[in-house]
Amino acid sequence: MDKVLLTAAALYAIVLLRAGGTFAVGWLAGAGARRSRFAGRISSARFRRAERAIQRWGAPVVAVSFLTVGFQTAANFLAGSMRMPLTRYLPALFLGGAAWALLYATAGLGALEVLGRLFAERTALGVAVVAALLLAVCGVVVHRRRKAAGPPRDTAAEES
Repeated sequence: MDKVLLTAAALYAIVLLRAGGTFAVGWLAGAGARRSRFAGRISSARFRRAERAIQRWGAPVVAVSFLTVGFQTAANFLAGSMRMPLTRYLPALFLGGAAWALLYATAGLGALEVLGRLFAERTALGVAVVAALLLAVCGVVVHRRRKAAGPPRDTAAEES
């Protein structure tokens, strides 16, 4: 239990610094955009409405973003660039960061222990499991890239 608690505390400190830093960078980027040639676009009624919605309802989105993969950084950056008040952002950061740290400390340590035992007792099976995980990750990445690229274009049909 001490190992989980220590790991969770370390991960919590890391996530607070990382997400808080991303929020700060977003805040500075938003301030810079407001002073740039994009200031006219940013001050439109639609943008101000979206900004007010994020300031008001963005805290739950920020908190839940810590339980997703790949959305945390965007949520924290956007919260900063849209000037979410710290009184709303900080509770979301503390709550979401705690959930993230506990999840990764418990599930992460459990997975590492299982892999460690697997490698110690059945090395070949351990290597096979890690290879299968790597292949699965590569497959997901390739699938997402192909899906994002869209259907292949038929260049022969375009030439005629």
